[in-house]
Order: sequence, then structure tokens, then C-alpha cells
Amino acid sequence: MSYKFLDHATDAIIEVTAKDLKEAFATAAKAEINLTLDQDKVEEREEREFSAQGKDLRYLLFSWLEEIPFVLITEGFAIRRLEFDIEESQGYKINAKAFGETLDVKRHNFKVEIKAPTFYDMEIRQDSEVYMRFLLDL
Repeated sequence: MSYKFLDHATDAIIEVTAKDLKEAFATAAKAEINLTLDQDKVEEREEREFSAQGKDLRYLLFSWLEEIPFVLITEGFAIRRLEFDIEESQGYKINAKAFGETLDVKRHNFKVEIKAPTFYDMEIRQDSEVYMRFLLDL
């Protein structure tokens, strides 16, 4: 499981490779969280539940990438760890539990605010491993 940031002048393009779909979504979340703050500086003091859904995997990824900054920024909850399952039934749904604490901009080294994910140049491939690429508007 890995992710890397590709060069872009104003936004963040992230590529993810993973052994399966769940690991790919976990890695995408980790990349997005660490783009925003230093995840290793967050302590697990509380938990929050949230969900994401989509008619297909691209819409699910978009919704997932939209929910994480909502929890981080709008709700002010710094995420250390996520637990979730992906359900497939008339589309896809993720039910997630985030473990962390109240966001402290200085202690968690807040870096950048993510405005929104985009569908522009989004790609998901499932072969022997899962590959994802997505762009975040900063």
C-alpha cells in the first residue's frame, strides 16, 4: 500500500496503489489526512461516525474524499485512524468510524485546506492490485 503526490501547480494529484479496494480507500484517506495535517501527532481520544456512498466506485471515492475534509475542517476533528467497511448493494457505501481528537492547528501542524475532490482525471483500475488517481482542489 502506497501513495505519492504528483506535480501540480495549485492542486494535489495523488496516486494510490494497494492490494485490494479496502486498502486503496484506506490509503487514499491517509494521503488526504496527511496532506492536511500530521496524522502521527493526533491522539485517539474520541470517535466520530460518518458515511460515504456512490452509485459506482468513482462516485464512492469522490464522496469518501469529500467526507474526510468535512470531518477534519468543518467538524474540527483531527483523524488518527479509521475503521470502515465497504458495502456493495445498488451502488456502494462506506460506514466509517474515525478515531482522533479536537483539531489543534498548531499541535497537529495544519498545512492546507482541501476545498473539494474533483472528477477531473480520476481513475480507478482493479487488476492484480488496485490503482487510483485523483485530484484535490486546494
